[in-house]
Amino acid sequence: MKPGGEEGGEGLFFGGVALLGLGIYLFFDSVHVATAPFGWISSRFGGGGTTSMGLIFIPFMIAVGILFFDAKKRWAWWLAGLGLAIIAVEIMSRVRFVLDMKTTHMLMLLAMIAAGAGLLARSYLIHSRSDQGEERSDETS
Repeated sequence: MKPGGEEGGEGLFFGGVALLGLGIYLFFDSVHVATAPFGWISSRFGGGGTTSMGLIFIPFMIAVGILFFDAKKRWAWWLAGLGLAIIAVEIMSRVRFVLDMKTTHMLMLLAMIAAGAGLLARSYLIHSRSDQGEERSDETS
């Protein structure tokens, strides 16, 4: 059976994949990634972002020092994990996504994405209707 369930169903399916894929690619190509001066932790505990970033590394540095002294201390392993989690949260909270495009380009991209999704849905709908028709014809004969 052909994609889409009928003759010409390939065109709907592959056209939908092309439009959807191109629209999503061009959309993500228009997004720029930047960093903010302060993250979630440094802005909360720094009195408006004036804390040195070195304070975020203190729990991790203490844990590593204790683990080099005695690696059997379970609480030091937990402190090291917590320190790494704090650092990861701070780094990820600094990431900012900036969408830089004209409104007309945005509308065209959204139309491409919607048209591709519509064509894909239509090809699957035709496919499911043809499967139901084959099942009914098998039951009657």
